[in-house]
Amino acid sequence: MTNYLAAMTAAALLATTPAVAAQAFIPPRTSPVPGGVFTATVGYTVNPAPRATVNGKPALVVRHGDHWLLVVGISLDTPPGPLRAEISPANGKSRELVIDVKPKEYKVQELKVPPGQVNLSAEDEARVQRESEKQRAALDSFTAGIPPTLRMQQPVPGRRSSSFGLRRVFNGESRRPHSGMDIAAPTGTPIHAPLGGRVVDVGSYFFNGNNVIVDHGQGVLTMYCHLSKIRVEVGQALKTGEVIGDVGATGRVTGPHLHWGVSLNGSWVDPALFLAPPPAKKKPAAQ
Repeated sequence: MTNYLAAMTAAALLATTPAVAAQAFIPPRTSPVPGGVFTATVGYTVNPAPRATVNGKPALVVRHGDHWLLVVGISLDTPPGPLRAEISPANGKSRELVIDVKPKEYKVQELKVPPGQVNLSAEDEARVQRESEKQRAALDSFTAGIPPTLRMQQPVPGRRSSSFGLRRVFNGESRRPHSGMDIAAPTGTPIHAPLGGRVVDVGSYFFNGNNVIVDHGQGVLTMYCHLSKIRVEVGQALKTGEVIGDVGATGRVTGPHLHWGVSLNGSWVDPALFLAPPPAKKKPAAQ
């Protein structure tokens, strides 16, 4: 009888495991603004997953409970207004889904760096162009693996020293908005993978310094910049929590920190949307 009950219990656990795993996916928080994320139900899992594209690029569609969830990254240069996604069912006619992108004003940050890192020489311009093309090829990839969740862990503990979307002014000259989250930490602090994936790019770059890009599947990639030491290599599989490298101050920086970027369908989006929301502030007790 004991063996029979044990076997029945094990069978019941095995039978429920797939359902539990399917429910474990946590999407990012929705914020339909430039640099934000949009999510929407685009079908139910009794049917095959539909395909989706935004601006001609494939977008993530993932199982979430009993439905298929579209997860779209909205680039920082997207103007407020309609952004169109095309949804193509496996069996059926394609349809258009309109995303209403809301306006958002980001703050301005003024920084002082060596003049040669703002007004580049012709040689440095050519180097930056080569590096940008190499990184863009990695970020535009869309691999078959599906992330088990999009709830990420902060790669290093520390204060966020520069928020996503800030309009950067270097030595009085305006440059591109800040496309990641800066986390202040001492040089040598280990950087941990916030989600499992595969290393697709490693290098030493003009602006980013020692840099790593990790592919988590289906157009979800993360980037880590300014490292003092890289501890992974291209092609290496990573589990959540494994060490990628150490915090440093390489590239264009004003001090040691980690620049952490998250890319969805080729668009940089706010990493804070992928972290657990901050705890709600307790209301003061009524007097």
